[in-house]
Amino acid sequence: MHAQRADRPSAAGGRRVTVYRRGRDEILGTAYSDHDLVVFLEALGIPDPDGVLNDPKWLEWRDGPDRPWPTAPEGR
Repeated sequence: MHAQRADRPSAAGGRRVTVYRRGRDEILGTAYSDHDLVVFLEALGIPDPDGVLNDPKWLEWRDGPDRPWPTAPEGR
């Protein structure tokens, strides 16, 4: 299992999503919603990515609450 992490919301409203594998952190991208986060988790091959959003053994929410998402910037 790889450790996934959603960092605190940025000024733009997104959370950087990182996975630890091969001995280092890899930035997957920025999520602006649960849907964005699920897409990253699916790409990692995590079974039932919707079901693991609140499971700390799969996903660590850093420096802020896991819900609600800040308002996404215009055009997102």
